[in-house]
Amino acid sequence: MAIEFYNVKKKQKVSIDESKVKKTKYERNGTTRYAFRSQDDDGTNLTKFCSKADYDATNVEVV
Repeated sequence: MAIEFYNVKKKQKVSIDESKVKKTKYERNGTTRYAFRSQDDDGTNLTKFCSKADYDATNVEVV
């Protein structure tokens, strides 16, 4: 299954295969944000914030 990210350099949405996606948590001031991270074919770093339910349901490597 692919996850859709927005590439700021290309100014368009790109689909990245789950095998190339990692998930991470950002914790700040007691608040936790969940996100998927990847890299596009041109080297652009991609981040997509998601819900805790999506974070828990996706079986990818945790960074």
